[in-house]
Amino acid sequence: MTRLTRGLLTRRTHWQTEIVMKRIGQLFLFAILIVIFTLTTMAQPNSLRVGVAAVSITPPNGTPLAGYYRKRLSEGVLDDIHAKAMVFEQNGVKAAIVVCDILTFPRKTVVTARELIEKQMGIPGANVMIAATHSHTSPVVSGENTRDALDGGDTEAALNYSAELPKRIAQSVAEANQKLAPMRLSATIAHEDGVSFNRRFWMRDGSVSWNPPKQDKNIIKTAGPIDPDIGFLHFETLKEEPVAAFVNFALHLDTTGGQKISSDFPGHLARLLSQVKGANFQTVFATGACGNINHRDINWKDNQKGVGESFRIATALAGAINTSWSGLQPLTDTTVQVRSEIVKLPLAPITEADITKAREVYQRITNPKTTFPEQVNAFKVLDIVNRNGQPLEVEVQVIAIGKDVAFVSLPGEVFVELGQSIKKASPFKYTMIIELANGSIGYIPNKSAYPESNYEVWSARCAAGSGELLVSAATKLLSELLSPVR
Repeated sequence: MTRLTRGLLTRRTHWQTEIVMKRIGQLFLFAILIVIFTLTTMAQPNSLRVGVAAVSITPPNGTPLAGYYRKRLSEGVLDDIHAKAMVFEQNGVKAAIVVCDILTFPRKTVVTARELIEKQMGIPGANVMIAATHSHTSPVVSGENTRDALDGGDTEAALNYSAELPKRIAQSVAEANQKLAPMRLSATIAHEDGVSFNRRFWMRDGSVSWNPPKQDKNIIKTAGPIDPDIGFLHFETLKEEPVAAFVNFALHLDTTGGQKISSDFPGHLARLLSQVKGANFQTVFATGACGNINHRDINWKDNQKGVGESFRIATALAGAINTSWSGLQPLTDTTVQVRSEIVKLPLAPITEADITKAREVYQRITNPKTTFPEQVNAFKVLDIVNRNGQPLEVEVQVIAIGKDVAFVSLPGEVFVELGQSIKKASPFKYTMIIELANGSIGYIPNKSAYPESNYEVWSARCAAGSGELLVSAATKLLSELLSPVR
């Protein structure tokens, strides 16, 4: 072999070696990048996992509808109603929130559903919050009160539906539980002050009126505030794919009307947000403290009833949310904790004369000459009589995610002032007040509303000061939950 040939072979070998080493280096770099990507995207062992599901709870035609002190049978479906569930898991601790497009349901519905959930999925019943949105175009759920028969709650259709509902609630949790996956959570507070109004008004004669005629010249001013805050949580996968939103707003759901099943404005809101984030995007809407809040603008002469009105409200809320995406703040602390407390509330005082009058009115309850105040007082008094002097035992529950997010359950139609008191006292930045949760005892006014009287006070089964007891219990639970995670 000549010197020239040996030189050429040597240079060729060096060249091949350089190519091989270069390729090895590229492969090594690629492997490092894969490891880095995996480490940055994979879920940490203690990260938050979330599952979301919706199960139809739409009843058959002819099922009695709730909410109007008279029997109304459903005559079709405007839009399906659902039990929407969110299951949270972090470090082996699970909790669930279920919100149903239902006017209200009794404590026994919650107890039965919790038992099914615990038995079927192993999620402790005490870690499950079950709430109603208060849609007035939803079925009667037979309860434990004297008004059931008037609304049709004693009919076979209502009894069958009421027996089936806990199974559907448990099914929604089961489906959400199956979808548990690592999630990123972010939160913000949006604002909308043009669709909710306090429905109690000071009048020129010194009284407080409830839903007076529009543009009534005897109105002086509203008797209370509104809560314009929209609690807004956003859940997305680790690949930043949108999955769900949790929306919390204080507004009575009585806009659609009629005798067709509907979820009212939360249904429209869910569909509007899915148009932005994708067809599979789920929105869970929970009603805030709105016992004295509705959609009725007293200064606007137009009729505010029907599908158009519920859609108008939904578009306003969707607009507020859609201008808040950039304000979402990522939350890194996702420790899941649950606490609850049974609170004993004193009964509203009644006299023997009240009882005699209530029994007389009940005998003619469907007579057209029986006035609305007479109906309201009669049912309230008879329900109190049936308590045999025992206080109302209700649950206040708090589910917390980290040190920033807390969901607070309240057992009835709670005045907005009480919800705002909890928010102001809460150490959590994003405090979601969820009324009509874990059962319902009806209206819960704040203490100063009792001497002002009118509908909500006539209806309240609990005595003055009961709402403040709930505020104290909620505030205590919130403080206890935050302490360990600081």
